[in-house]
Amino acid sequence: MGRLFSKVAIVTGAGMGIGRAIALKFASEGACVAAADLDTAALESVTSEIRAAGGTALPLIADVTVKADVDRIVERTFAEWGAIDVLVTSAGICQETEFLAITEEEWDRHLAVNLKGTFLISQQTARTMVECGTRGSIIHISSVNGMQGEANQAHYNVSKAGVNLLTMSMAVELGRAGIRVNAICPGFIQTRLTQALIDQPSLIREYLKSVPLGRVGQPEEVANMALFLASYESNYVSGQTLVIDGGQLNKLA
Repeated sequence: MGRLFSKVAIVTGAGMGIGRAIALKFASEGACVAAADLDTAALESVTSEIRAAGGTALPLIADVTVKADVDRIVERTFAEWGAIDVLVTSAGICQETEFLAITEEEWDRHLAVNLKGTFLISQQTARTMVECGTRGSIIHISSVNGMQGEANQAHYNVSKAGVNLLTMSMAVELGRAGIRVNAICPGFIQTRLTQALIDQPSLIREYLKSVPLGRVGQPEEVANMALFLASYESNYVSGQTLVIDGGQLNKLA
């Protein structure tokens, strides 16, 4: 019996990268997974893989910046399974732009997807949990960039710093309802967003000098932490920002 047997989980950004790995991991551990993403093909791929392995998945095309879409994610999930036990907010964007060149549109888009989207789905899910008396777990996929400044990513850094503080604030307020809220802050993880650097041997070798473990992290390693936070094993863990970066943040501090 899996560690999430009979649990219902929503995973946004489930079509690829970290979100995909989490959706697959949760399903393999017995959860019914509502997988939400904007990319239809990617969403079909992950739900097909879950079902082929004997898991249960509900694909939901949605834009997390649109409240009507967010409400529909929560409503469809609850209508399908009658509960929501876990939420993972993995939908996000990251575009490198020098600070002096960031446009208002780029700034607004990063804040909308990374922070507003996290707020909207978290609030609506938390409302459902409170109404149903569910002692659930909300897991935000943030970033070590929310803990330090990094060149050419001011808009992204600010959005993730906001996610970290949102996590802490929610944990304080929702704890009285038995709802735990935590954030995972990955460092350099192999995803579509980082593949361009990984494909340049000389550049990646230089970059990895800043990572004590000396390698790139994998989405499945983030998924393992998400599984812990979703399970009963972390019942007394809330309001935390948990770093998965191979020790890099300590070396840069």
